[in-house]
Amino acid sequence: MLIQEFATTPGTDRTQRLRIRLDAAKRAFTTRNVDLGEATRISRSGRKPQAGDVILARVTALGQHRRIENVHGRRGDLYVGDEIIVAYGNRYAPDQFEAYVPEDLGPCHLVAGGGVAARAMARHAGVKPATQIEVVGVLTRADGRAINLAEFVRVIPTRLRPARVIAVVGSSMNAGKTTTVAGLVHGLTRAGFRVGAAKLTGTGSGGDLWSMRDAGAIAAADFTDAGHASTFGVASGELGQITQGLLAHLAGAEADIAVVEIADGLLHAETSQLIAMGHTRGWFDACVFAAADAMGAAFGCGWLVQRGIVPLAVSGLVSASPLAAREAQAATGIAIATLAELRDPIAAARIAFSEPATQQVAA
Repeated sequence: MLIQEFATTPGTDRTQRLRIRLDAAKRAFTTRNVDLGEATRISRSGRKPQAGDVILARVTALGQHRRIENVHGRRGDLYVGDEIIVAYGNRYAPDQFEAYVPEDLGPCHLVAGGGVAARAMARHAGVKPATQIEVVGVLTRADGRAINLAEFVRVIPTRLRPARVIAVVGSSMNAGKTTTVAGLVHGLTRAGFRVGAAKLTGTGSGGDLWSMRDAGAIAAADFTDAGHASTFGVASGELGQITQGLLAHLAGAEADIAVVEIADGLLHAETSQLIAMGHTRGWFDACVFAAADAMGAAFGCGWLVQRGIVPLAVSGLVSASPLAAREAQAATGIAIATLAELRDPIAAARIAFSEPATQQVAA
């Protein structure tokens, strides 16, 4: 009530009214690097949404995402009528939504709890319909330019990189990549290395960053620090810029070794492009493959070997089952690393600095 009264008081400065309204809104993780002080108005007229545009939206119906992750990582409950500050972006999540930046500022959806607005086109049968939002407008400057995540980049691409970079890739979403990264970061940290960590692709959310930092990473960053709410649909050249920026950031933090995650599975376009580029251009020195099961391990390792990449180890969900692990190792000829081994300093160092297996899965 106090906010409404202030906002309607005659003579109150419009920018000040906007500042009060934005302060009262629930601000999402994806927008954490944005200086909202640069926003002077909310605009709708003649706008076509662009990936990364920051918007003020109102929740109109709760669905799959009933909570929103704020800039500090806390997931707060959402209520119908809440105003939220989020960013437009595409979403690729086989276990949740396929969603795209809409062509207009009409109603759309909150397709990720980290704060991604898009129009959901398809969903997994096991999830609820997406939470519905009404777009109040795009946040703009006095000259009418939209506030966009790309203008608040915190990592600059250079040729700097840590002395050794290990990429963790996987067979699919939820194959155990993030757990593998955290385990390896923890084990290498215990072994005495200064470990940096980064998530190169995916959908904006703080969970992976907190996991890396909790595991002992001296520095952790992700693609949102390079100005993207999501990397689905991002061109290969920009993927390279993101990667080089994040590696340079970790090198600047004086990391001896970097462990980086590439989201989703090998069949995802951006994932396959980045793995190929990283191998060809020498951004990654080695990789660890995370698989959900033995079949995924066999296919994934074969896919990598065909491109001249032999994983140092296979980990992920498959390593939780001794039977599945034996099947995977028999099919690939590559050692299986359990989570306990990744967290062990001696085993982690041996994995990180080993040579690829001489017995390779058939290409």
